[in-house]
Amino acid sequence: MPKDPAEPCKTQSDASLKVQNLLDIVATLRGPNGCPWDKEQTHLSLTQYAIEETFEMVEAIESQNDAKIKDELGDVLFQVVLHAQLASERNAFSFADIIENLSEKMLRRHPHVFADKKVQTTEDVKTNWEEIKRAEKALEAKPAFENILNVPEGLPALQRAYKIGKRTEKLQFDWDNAEQVWEKVEEEHQELREALDEKSIIEIEHELGDVLFSVAQLARHLDLEPEQVLRKANRRFEARFAKMKEFIFADGKNFEILELSEKETYWQKAKRALKNKSSI
Repeated sequence: MPKDPAEPCKTQSDASLKVQNLLDIVATLRGPNGCPWDKEQTHLSLTQYAIEETFEMVEAIESQNDAKIKDELGDVLFQVVLHAQLASERNAFSFADIIENLSEKMLRRHPHVFADKKVQTTEDVKTNWEEIKRAEKALEAKPAFENILNVPEGLPALQRAYKIGKRTEKLQFDWDNAEQVWEKVEEEHQELREALDEKSIIEIEHELGDVLFSVAQLARHLDLEPEQVLRKANRRFEARFAKMKEFIFADGKNFEILELSEKETYWQKAKRALKNKSSI
């Protein structure tokens, strides 16, 4: 049965009421009789939670579980609303200002949809987007420390290394192919080996960082996003570890008292058992 044409309006009105209800809840949490934890928070203290909630949202999306996605999107939204409440308390901006600013930005950055800009491909859209962002940045006041490559500093380090490479690629400061990057990885690996031999923790930290950075660039040249690659590797390790302990328990043995060589045997067995699992 076709929907009533007026239904979207009802839905929109219902959403508006629920958004206002959420704003009121957060204001109450920050109020005189609110939650001690919420009342203590600052923009800075909340940054760790913004990162955690974003990663939990990504994990939910990867699980393809709609209930989890809905729940984690709500947690991300709570962070936005809480920051808006903090800002409104010092008369900086409100949640409505955030929405208005975002709407204006989307209109401005999509002239091929909301204006007369013509595009043919997704690459055209990306090029226009970057040009518009550069124009916007040119109008902003220069910070005390200039982030010259314009890569957000709050990103996870591995993801930021990847994005730094994407920026320098556009500036034509990059390797030509993955083979050249692999040579760089081997070079950095050798320098790390030398630092380990010298037992200088400062040099070890320096060279280990160079190895991680160069591996992130290798992933980029292989058209892989290193953050996702590592997330999958983490899940593989966890699945294999769980399967290893399962085998040990099935054999009536105690994991804690097994020799490392015995654990390695079970580890290899777990790897073989999970080798053809497409989701791992």
